[in-house]
This record gives sequence, C-alpha cells and structure tokens, in this order.
Amino acid sequence: MRKALGYVWGTVFVIVLWWVCAALIGSPALPTPAATLPALADNIGKIAPEFMVSLGRILLSMAIGALFGVPLGLWIGRSKRADAIFGPVLFVLFGLGGEGKVVLIAIAVFFQMMVTMRDAAKNVPTGAVESMRSLGAGKFAIYRDVIFPATVPDLFTALRITCGTAGAILFIAESMAGSSGLGYYIMHAWSLLEYARMFAGIVAMALLGVLLYEAFDIVERRLTRWRRSA
Repeated sequence: MRKALGYVWGTVFVIVLWWVCAALIGSPALPTPAATLPALADNIGKIAPEFMVSLGRILLSMAIGALFGVPLGLWIGRSKRADAIFGPVLFVLFGLGGEGKVVLIAIAVFFQMMVTMRDAAKNVPTGAVESMRSLGAGKFAIYRDVIFPATVPDLFTALRITCGTAGAILFIAESMAGSSGLGYYIMHAWSLLEYARMFAGIVAMALLGVLLYEAFDIVERRLTRWRRSA
C-alpha cells in the first residue's frame, strides 16, 4: 500500500512539474500532459507493437548478459587467483559496448552483473563456506547451496539497476540505427514535429522501465522470503 501511494504521489508530482514547465516554456516542443495523454490513447495501437519489440530486446539482452556475467562474477569473487587476474580488467572494460542493439546492451549488462556478483561472492561469510566444506561438500555444492543463495539479493539489485541502463542504451541504439522499437518511434515522431506523439512514446518508455523494475522486485520477494522470516 505504501509503495502504491509512493507511485501515486510521484506520478502527481511529475505531472504537475511537467505542466508547470510546459506553461512556462510555452513551446509546441513541450506539450502539456493534457495534450500528450490523448495522443497516447489515440496511438496505443502503434505504440504497443514497438513497446513489445523494445521489451523483447531488453529481456533478451539482460538474459544473455546475466547468463554469462553471474557465474563468471561468482567464480572471480571466490577465487583469489582469478580475482587478481581479472579484477583490474573488469574496471577497464566495464560498460564497453559493441555493434547491434541486443549485443550492445548484453555487453553492458554482462560487465555490470559480473562486477556486482564478484563483490557479492567475496562478501559471503567464510564461516558458512567452511561449515559446508567440513561436512564434505564439494565446490559445486558450495556454490549451489551457499554462495548463490547468499548473493541472490545482490543479483536482483543488479538487475534493477541494469534495466535502467539497458533502457537508455536501447533508446540510443533504436533512435540512431533502427526501424522499430520505442526509440525509433520517438525519434520518428520528433522528425515529423509531432511532439504530442513523441511524448506519448516517452511515457511508454518510462512505463517500460517501471514495469521491469517492479517485475524484478516481485520475483525477488518470492525467491528471498527467508530474508523476511530471518
């Protein structure tokens, strides 16, 4: 309930601020919410397919980045030799991009996830690891039953952070070299001077980010119920 009220008041604040800025500037390039929301409703049939394209690209790229970044980060965090070799390299390569929209986002997500999981794995209590080892557990069992469960909260924190980064990169990629997606839709409307339609696309992009953030938050709460009962 408190979170819902937070979203309500946050939305009201943004709308009021938006309305005041639009009134002060008085330019067609910054339409009021009253002009944007009808444009959003009128163009929902065009925005929805672009929304799904962008959502699919973000989810695919984050899945690829996490698939490789999480296990590699856990390994580096628990291996002094690997950390000594790869640790400095992570901070040099952190955030570098490549060609292609999904590949570009996946590379950025990969390094963010790897750095986060490396630090999380290093902070796992040594006593917990040694207790499992004293019971005869092997490396795989220690990673499965101790290290990974202990780092799940950090994993979802990284996912929430990277969904914002992924959205920003996706917008740049779609707007500069794309023919589909919300980034393309926004820039296409801008090129036609259809500012209300452009801001409708911006609102859709914001909703995409909020939906991803809340989805990761819900999944985290379901997977880490032990934190609330501890």
